[in-house]
Amino acid sequence: MRIREAQHRILKFEEERCWNRFKESQIFTHLIEELSEIGRHILVRERYKVPGLGHELPGEDVSREFAQAFTLFLQLTNRFNVDLEDAFKRELEIMEKRFPSEKWRRHFEEESK
Repeated sequence: MRIREAQHRILKFEEERCWNRFKESQIFTHLIEELSEIGRHILVRERYKVPGLGHELPGEDVSREFAQAFTLFLQLTNRFNVDLEDAFKRELEIMEKRFPSEKWRRHFEEESK
């Protein structure tokens, strides 16, 4: 599925449920909540938080957390009339020029010596 199609499907999904009535601030806050749940998975994975030693395992499968965050992100892009697919392509072109791969590769090779 292309990003543009995903945005359209989320827009339709929201409209069918009248979720388009929610404020951008609510969607953004929910997005931060989902990102925090991904963060919990990372902290457990890196053993900063250890289940059974004062911490619990994160709830849902991390793939669901990513999907939920992506869905909310798409909702926000729709609210701001951003064609995310086009914006992503443009931004990637800018990043490729701004951060040349050969210079970054050389930097890390020299750093590891």
